[in-house]
Amino acid sequence: MEHDHHHHEHGEHQQANTGAVREMNHSHHAHKHEPGAETQHGNMHDKHAGHHTEDFLKRFWICLVLTIPVLLLSHMIQQWLGFRINFPFDNYVLLALSSVIYFYGGWPFLAGMVSEIRDKAIGMMTLVALAISVAFIYSVAVVFGLPGMDFFWELATLIDIMLLGHWLEMRSQMAASRALESLVALLPSIVHIEKDGEVHDKSLQELTADDIIVIKPGEKVPADGIVLEGSTYVNESMLTGESVPVKKEKDTKVIGGSVNGDGSLRVRVTGTGSDSYLNKVINLVQSAQEAKSTTQNLADKVAKWLTIISIIVGVGTLIYWLSVEKDLSFALERMVTVMVTSCPHALGVAIPLVVALSTTLSATHGLLIRNRTAFEMARKLTTIIFDKTGTLTKGSHEVQKVIPLSNEIAADEVLQYAAAIQQNSEHHIAHGIMRKLKEKNLPLWKSENFKYIQGVGVTGTVNGKHVVAAGPNYFKQNHLSLPAIPSTVDQDVETVNFVLINDKLVGIITLADSIRETSAEAVNALKQMHIKSFLLTGDNEKIAAAVANKLGMDGYLANVLPHEKQVKVKEFQEKGEIVAMTGDGVNDAPALAQADVGIAVGSGTDVAAETADIILVNSEPKDVVQMISFGKATYKKMIQNLAWAVGYNVVAIPLAAGVLYPYFTLSPAMGAVLMSLSTVIVAINASLLKVNNGLTK
Repeated sequence: MEHDHHHHEHGEHQQANTGAVREMNHSHHAHKHEPGAETQHGNMHDKHAGHHTEDFLKRFWICLVLTIPVLLLSHMIQQWLGFRINFPFDNYVLLALSSVIYFYGGWPFLAGMVSEIRDKAIGMMTLVALAISVAFIYSVAVVFGLPGMDFFWELATLIDIMLLGHWLEMRSQMAASRALESLVALLPSIVHIEKDGEVHDKSLQELTADDIIVIKPGEKVPADGIVLEGSTYVNESMLTGESVPVKKEKDTKVIGGSVNGDGSLRVRVTGTGSDSYLNKVINLVQSAQEAKSTTQNLADKVAKWLTIISIIVGVGTLIYWLSVEKDLSFALERMVTVMVTSCPHALGVAIPLVVALSTTLSATHGLLIRNRTAFEMARKLTTIIFDKTGTLTKGSHEVQKVIPLSNEIAADEVLQYAAAIQQNSEHHIAHGIMRKLKEKNLPLWKSENFKYIQGVGVTGTVNGKHVVAAGPNYFKQNHLSLPAIPSTVDQDVETVNFVLINDKLVGIITLADSIRETSAEAVNALKQMHIKSFLLTGDNEKIAAAVANKLGMDGYLANVLPHEKQVKVKEFQEKGEIVAMTGDGVNDAPALAQADVGIAVGSGTDVAAETADIILVNSEPKDVVQMISFGKATYKKMIQNLAWAVGYNVVAIPLAAGVLYPYFTLSPAMGAVLMSLSTVIVAINASLLKVNNGLTK
């Protein structure tokens, strides 16, 4: 599968991507706009590298003021408006003013051309610089005696429009970086640190792990941590997209960047700076914005070809009009117009803008995109395999029954033996057994030689005895016949955990997991999208069938061991299905890597689900549906932008070349207006993704 290798491209970005870490550590106040601040966002801004948005505006205003005398001194404008301004050396004054506009106003384009040629990436800046340079050099030659009409007023208005167009376009592009900045700005600048019983206000940079902080009502949580005392509701919507405030009390985790409700909290800090959840999100967003997807590569290729075509058509236009005995100035004007009008600028920003916006938007809705190609693949999905526990179900197994099967041992002891070895496990069954022990106030015994057998159960030594707590797979693996299960156990809903002491079955503990409220809704929505849904579980056939039927799914795969999950995904792919796998990212790693789209669910604050392409922060199945519809909406925007950018050039280039002459000719300034306008339209279209983003929370 070629798919496997592109999961790892993220790693390379991660190392290079220390910008966000630095931002975080300098707190968000460092993120004010200094020149070039916008250039962090990779491929989107490199055309303007080193140029500050406001710099274009300043150059525009100065050039606009200088353009007024240039217009008044131009003979053609005087002829059109029927007035004369004549004084000695007026043409040299015109030359001096136009030179200032050319060198000062045209500088960003001239500098851009030099860097494009140096990087062997000829593009928009080269076209603009060539066009204004041809117009300027020809006009200078006219002043010094070459017969013809100068281009000074066209040159001045052209540069004015290009500067204004760039400023408008960069401003609309800024929405993408602003969205990322809004993530950085989630942290407060002042924190209340408690030391020796006293609370001191310090700056965020002084905060370190294990500090005790006080978070007052309505304040932002400055860092990840564990609540020591207090009770409140915290709004995490900006980080996870979860609109309902989440209850926080002793021993619960809080995420830096969330907003405290009306309670007060004492918190021990666990993660600051680069260790924090927010920072991992920012890193993921940045690297996803910088990673190019297939659609982006297509746009880059088209833009490159368009640049080459523009130069060829421009030179061809010049040769053609000269050959049909037009004067040099007309032929040059057509060439300049072609080059300016056909700048592939709209193409250059068409995809990166959508990418930047969609990546940041999804992050604030609890969808973290690590692999853009897989995210684009989401629109083609035909099958989704759900790992049952924690995705379609709540994953918090509650103990239903404890049944002793030996006269020598009571129910409570069965529970104590099971809990003793389960205490070292992170499995949901272990958590359920530990909760039951706590509820019954029974002492927790010590255990040794703990061993976790993936997909089977746990073993260990308790009170000198060898204890096993395992599911039905234990008997399958050891080629033993499955013990009879008492009729009081409802196998359609209850998961059975067997407890063995010294290889003798002494009891059964049953647990049940409740289905999430939104699961049926999600399966139904997938049906409407013509996407099949399957349940994958290590549970027995009966439980799998009960859950799948209740939710109206297309099928189920039961008794699947973790290492078999990948094989199951492969089987679907071999039938020609495009498969998404959703899992918890721990024991599902090979299957997530195998799937066309690997979705890690319920990672909560642990965003390092390494093999997943997309991470859903909340364990909500409906987020899978939202991810697919958002993937479709994003792709649609990309295609709309590409179609607009290419379509505009198909119409504009022939007009600029003079196809409709003498009925209609496009002036260089008008060409520049159209070019800027097409870019601004693309930028506006990208920002509309906010409205129709399919992420209706």
